[in-house]
Amino acid sequence: MNSFGRIFRIHIFGESHGKSVGVLVDGCPPGISICESDFLPDLQRRKSGTKGTTPRIEEDLPEIVSGVFNGFSTGAPLTILFRNSNTKPSDYSQFKSVPRPGHADFVASQKFNKFQDFRGGGHFSGRLTLGLVAAGVVAKKICKNITFEAKLIEAAGNTDIEAAIEKAMKTKDSVGGIVECRIGNLPVGLGEPFFDSVESLISHAVFAIPGIKGIEFGSGFYAAKMTGSQHNDCYIDKTGKTETNNAGGISGGITNGNELVFRVAVKPTSSIGLAQQTFDFINNEKAELIVAGRHDLCIAMRVPVVVEAVAAIVFADLFQFK
Repeated sequence: MNSFGRIFRIHIFGESHGKSVGVLVDGCPPGISICESDFLPDLQRRKSGTKGTTPRIEEDLPEIVSGVFNGFSTGAPLTILFRNSNTKPSDYSQFKSVPRPGHADFVASQKFNKFQDFRGGGHFSGRLTLGLVAAGVVAKKICKNITFEAKLIEAAGNTDIEAAIEKAMKTKDSVGGIVECRIGNLPVGLGEPFFDSVESLISHAVFAIPGIKGIEFGSGFYAAKMTGSQHNDCYIDKTGKTETNNAGGISGGITNGNELVFRVAVKPTSSIGLAQQTFDFINNEKAELIVAGRHDLCIAMRVPVVVEAVAAIVFADLFQFK
């Protein structure tokens, strides 16, 4: 449900407008240097405040509750907490009975028999990615010398991100985007065939990020248009380095020593400033919905660091089996 991993295992918790959100990391090896300031650079990358992001600003200061003593991990469960302070739950009261199109409001109500916390999306909120980013910081420490770099390469089909955001602001609409992640210095041999392939594990973790609708590795869906002679990556030296990288650094579900490359599709934010048609489940009739509150126009802008984090979590777990 809210857990991922086998040995390096994470558990996320909290609600968008509840008291706090956070993550518990079980299986963190002892002796890793960890302090609150280690988390700040990646947390800052996730923060809102730039054009196209929500005006809701939280301090996002991590509190290490357990698992660290004298500046080092102890091997016991590591708990990192973030207090919510800038909340406006009244902005969301109508979504309990009048769900937003494209959002989880309706399915949450049905699955949890209307006991769900509907404020700000509750447990379905992108705010819970704070825990993913925090766990990712720890995971990156475990993945020594491995580089993780993700960036937004396209928004609304446009490589000019600023122009796409400007258009969305003018039309009071939202836009999606494509985030590309590149992972370097991976050794050969991580992953397993079939169900624990590197693609399977990364995909599982990536789809825990709210708003992700697709993923591709290497040449991805374009491979369907290629011939074998075009797609095959020819070896050029004894390390396994290849001339091209259509496989995206993975062969047979296992890392092959080349750069691992994948891209994810992020959908447009469900909460938009335009009037939308929905259904009023109290009055049992169609209704028009105008969403108030504070929302991102393009959540994809804040996704790159989260994608890096979940990828690092996958490899931190895989390294425990080396």
